[in-house]
Amino acid sequence: QVQLVESGGGLVQAGGSLRLSCAASGRTFSSYMGWFRQAPGKEREFVAAITWSWSGNIKYYADSVKGRSTISRDNAKNMVYLQMNSLKPEDTAIYYCAAERTGGSYSYTNSWRYWGQGTQVTVSS
Repeated sequence: QVQLVESGGGLVQAGGSLRLSCAASGRTFSSYMGWFRQAPGKEREFVAAITWSWSGNIKYYADSVKGRSTISRDNAKNMVYLQMNSLKPEDTAIYYCAAERTGGSYSYTNSWRYWGQGTQVTVSS
């Protein structure tokens, strides 16, 4: 089992920045870690993912956040981060941390085994 706890959400003005954190506990090491988000009335969507390898981390981003967001991880601290810059009102959503990709595309919600409870990000215009 893996437990995930997100933090770092909040209210920010458009153009601002936030850094979301995800603390993992339990069976902590997952080569794949990810971030998803869900806006009111919409389905949960992929934001970013990171996979560890001996040759270095590989990162994936949704087109909607590419160039504005950076996913990173600290395996020693069992933490995953999502730095978001140049935030837009359309980034408003609950952001979820995900761990342990089970198969299929990393961009699919059903490809992930563990989820956190989410942290709210609200971007005002």
